[in-house]
Amino acid sequence: MSPERNLNAHLLTVLVEDYFHVGAFDSLIQQRNWSNFEARYEQNTQKALDLLDEYETKATFFVLGWIAEKNPSLVREIAERGHEVASRGYYHRGLVNLSREEFQADLSRTNRAIENATGERVYGYRAAEKLNFRRDQWVLDTLAEEGMAYDASFMPTRKDEVSQRTASVFETPSGPIWEFPYSTLDVLAGLAPISGGNYIRQIPYSITKHAIAKWDKLAKGPFMFYFHVWELDPDQPRISAANLHTRLRHYRKLDKMDWVLRDLLKRYDFVPVERHLGLERAAAENIRTPEPTALSIAVEKNRSTSDQRERTPVTIVVPCFNEQETLPYLAKTLAGVESELESLDYSMRLIFVDDKSTDATVQTMRSLFGENENATLIEHPENKGVAGAILTGLRAAQTDIVCSIDCDCTFDPFELPKMIPMLTEGVDMVTASPYHKDGGVRNVPGWRLALSKGASLIYRRILNSKLDSYTACFRVYRRSAMTELAIQETGYHGVAEMLGQLDLNGGKIVEFPTVLEVRLFGVSKMKTLSTIGGHLKLMTRLLKKRIVEPKARPTEPVKRSPERGQSL
Repeated sequence: MSPERNLNAHLLTVLVEDYFHVGAFDSLIQQRNWSNFEARYEQNTQKALDLLDEYETKATFFVLGWIAEKNPSLVREIAERGHEVASRGYYHRGLVNLSREEFQADLSRTNRAIENATGERVYGYRAAEKLNFRRDQWVLDTLAEEGMAYDASFMPTRKDEVSQRTASVFETPSGPIWEFPYSTLDVLAGLAPISGGNYIRQIPYSITKHAIAKWDKLAKGPFMFYFHVWELDPDQPRISAANLHTRLRHYRKLDKMDWVLRDLLKRYDFVPVERHLGLERAAAENIRTPEPTALSIAVEKNRSTSDQRERTPVTIVVPCFNEQETLPYLAKTLAGVESELESLDYSMRLIFVDDKSTDATVQTMRSLFGENENATLIEHPENKGVAGAILTGLRAAQTDIVCSIDCDCTFDPFELPKMIPMLTEGVDMVTASPYHKDGGVRNVPGWRLALSKGASLIYRRILNSKLDSYTACFRVYRRSAMTELAIQETGYHGVAEMLGQLDLNGGKIVEFPTVLEVRLFGVSKMKTLSTIGGHLKLMTRLLKKRIVEPKARPTEPVKRSPERGQSL
């Protein structure tokens, strides 16, 4: 028996996604790095559930398949608390560059993940990006073909039929499907969106409240309201690499959504989309518990065998100065790096060197790593600079293989399992090289690239090692070759001096092509003018040393990463 339809109520939809999923950050955040971020979607979804319980309101929750696979218990709770769970697609990505077959595969994977979690059929879909009636109606055909009952993805314009501005039925070769478009108001400049999200936060509420009241009085269909769970989280981490427009769009007036929702829930009745359509909760078909694959069994067997072998110890040194915002991201990243290193028979040790931070870096380090028996926390009594912090870590390390990484992960720490094997017999340093022909840069400010590339060109003239980059902190060292070097500089230019002194002492240096990205959290600590001056002085000293003390042996860069070499 179908539930009674409520045609007078409006529709409330909740988008379950995290701050790092949003399309505004697509150019900065790669999908492969999602698991490294501090996840807040669960606590924010709980806020939404509790708020709706307070007003005895049910809604449709559009959930990413990525979340449904990682956290089925949360998706199950949404359904158990009386809400509809529908599809948001597996990844938060637009459909413009997806083929019909890719879209079908994405839809199927998401529906399967949600249905496995809830045990109930998925009826509805909402795309990550707004769709266009003249360009994207093929999506409705595909949804109907997959047995979906409705969609809520289209943004109408004045060029579309008036009937398409409100809920309507579309006929497809596979049967009818309902479309619930974004709610809009016809103004002089066109159709203005008033349906929720960023529009509600940025437009004065006195205006949108009047527009919603007008819709409630005049429109022939239900008002479709939506919000993202991250909009209930004004304390979420800030992605500082985003431009001003993106930061305003995402972070401005985050504290507004809670009280706006409360006001609307007092004024109007809301229901889930399935309730409006009179759809009956139905058990999903073909629900199955995923069985271990042959690959996962082999990986687990290999891990078990690996646990019985002796591993080569590796120390990772992390210089830190005012990095409280970055450390949570780094902690999750290093957990994944440790797993990969273990699969290659390395054991990871950590040394964090706080360079007299003025924020809560030390407290955050202790909170995240204080209980880790393989982590050492060192505090400088005064600020020495990034090279000084790396040297402190090198001297404190008890392994001959020592890595240094940027706390802000501008170089991906997951590259270490590829770099460490390059420290073969006779090699003293492996250095990251974004300017190599097989490397690259992404979203890095032009002034920083100009400074670094210019310095590298001059160092290439002075030193024996003909590399493409000389200034990266992201390296693998042979400790025994580094600790006796007389390093004078301790700031950013000291990083170049470490390489330069090793080179002029006859050490062998190879480079690893990789990608340099912009820092996501916090701000750069580099002082441009002092860094330039420091490099010029250093270049003069290194040139004098090369003239006075001839090189001990020539060195050649390694241009490609070899297969895993000898463990040290």
